[in-house]
Amino acid sequence: MAARTLLIGIDSGTQSTKALVVDARNGKVLGSGSASYELLPDLPPGAKEQHPETWTSATAKAIKQALRVAKAQAGEVVAMGVSGQQHGFVPLDASGDVIRPAKLWCDTATATECDEMTAAMGGSKAVMKSLGNAILPGFTASKILWLKKHEPKNFARLKTVLLPHDYLNFWLTGDRFMEYGDASGTALMDVRRRRWCDAAIRAIDSDLGEKLPPLSGSDRPAGALCAATARTLGLSAGVLVSAGGGDNMMGAIGTGNTRSGVVTASFGTSGTIYACAEKPVIDPRGEIAAFCDSTNRWLPLLCTMNVTVATEMVRKDFGMTHEAFEKVASKAPPGSDGLVLVPYLEGERTPNVADGTGVYLGVRPKTFTASHVARATLEGVTLGMNYGLQRLKELGVTATQVRATGGGAKSKLWRQIMADVFNVEVVTLKVSEGAAYGAALQALWSWRLQRGDRVRIDEITDQFVTLNRAERAEPNSKASAAYASLQLIQDEASRGLRNTFGLHRRFVLA
Repeated sequence: MAARTLLIGIDSGTQSTKALVVDARNGKVLGSGSASYELLPDLPPGAKEQHPETWTSATAKAIKQALRVAKAQAGEVVAMGVSGQQHGFVPLDASGDVIRPAKLWCDTATATECDEMTAAMGGSKAVMKSLGNAILPGFTASKILWLKKHEPKNFARLKTVLLPHDYLNFWLTGDRFMEYGDASGTALMDVRRRRWCDAAIRAIDSDLGEKLPPLSGSDRPAGALCAATARTLGLSAGVLVSAGGGDNMMGAIGTGNTRSGVVTASFGTSGTIYACAEKPVIDPRGEIAAFCDSTNRWLPLLCTMNVTVATEMVRKDFGMTHEAFEKVASKAPPGSDGLVLVPYLEGERTPNVADGTGVYLGVRPKTFTASHVARATLEGVTLGMNYGLQRLKELGVTATQVRATGGGAKSKLWRQIMADVFNVEVVTLKVSEGAAYGAALQALWSWRLQRGDRVRIDEITDQFVTLNRAERAEPNSKASAAYASLQLIQDEASRGLRNTFGLHRRFVLA
């Protein structure tokens, strides 16, 4: 058999790491592997942490499993790319050792630090002018200030700030840098000009700028696979490692979201909806993140903290399999007879309600059934995402098609709910692991550019990203009208409850 030209795409997430081996000639997935893990236990309220060693060991396990399935030889792999959970803070000391566990995107314990940074920069309007984004608890910047305030000895050791995917690149190559896409989610970067923001840096520490790695274009490689990690993975040293990016940026590539008009919706632990833009899309209210993408353009994005967080909680409490949960939920009508979930179980980011809690409205004998609660949960988190999709439309980003990815996209019922709530066609992809596949395609792009081939990323995605037409869902006008009414109820409930969320949380924790 002739030698193949293979790529590896890695997606390191909050709950697991996945790896794909992809044929560079036709984009076919030849092998996959995965490894699961948990958050660190017994942390204070709001804190969500993992140790970066968890990611490296899981990455090694997933890659080796994928290589075995693909029956790949070390010399066949020419390039690899990493997708990682965004916003996590990985602090390294002068020797490159991790100082403490990483605080993750879902850590909401830094709301006070966000307020302090915002005040230090002159208020919300000044922040938006300097950064293009609000400073939110999920972002990286407040986590650095938290370290300075709460663990000054660890802060004194801090030499380099990395994000989760940057740390994996560091493990693979030995080099420290950030590409524009993932760096734009730190709340330390001026997204309009793609450079570190001095005002944000000063709001944390005057010396922080020296601890931020250099910024680089997304088409430039992170480096080459170093000998030590190559031995761990069973690969050849020198394999090109692309810039990689955040999971949403890689998901955009993996779903073919590389030109205006396409919108991707990721239904995982959190929910994201994003689109490719040729210029920055700045939301004066700060609800839509004005990120850069990982193709040297921009990625206006909304993020909700609670998607499968809510559905899994309900499913497990009922003791159901995924199949049983969907079957039970399908017995309730669209709109769940008026039962509406405000799904802020872990606080919320879009809208920014860090102290939010979950609320079911419309509970009465008719709706107090497993079917109604199950369906209302699916509908509630989808309506929560639609809040942001409507805001995107107000900013000039209109969805003509939504490409659904993540665990929620595997459910036929949920895909129909998405189509009805969004009132637009919803499709899935033949390669469902969008972030890992996007990482492989970005690696291919970088590898071909290094060989002198002046290929565009959209040419690669047009060739390799294929829709799964059998799973297409078209909106039902009657259901869409019902959901439009429920959207108004959920939005009004959210606004009305925001002043009471913090009081309720303080009462419960007292």
